[in-house]
Amino acid sequence: MAHPDTLRELLTRYEALRARPERRQELEDVSYTLCVSTGTRDIEDALRAARAHIADAYAA
Repeated sequence: MAHPDTLRELLTRYEALRARPERRQELEDVSYTLCVSTGTRDIEDALRAARAHIADAYAA
């Protein structure tokens, strides 16, 4: 699993790109990176895993 700060950056980029349909390829790239970084195959699973990992890391 990637470092929480890296995941936070990826989540921020993902959210920003979702609002920009003309940047579809970048969104696909960030989605792929999130999946790889969280060991998942689906972006929804990746988002959940990244958010949970970030929350766990900063709760400790």
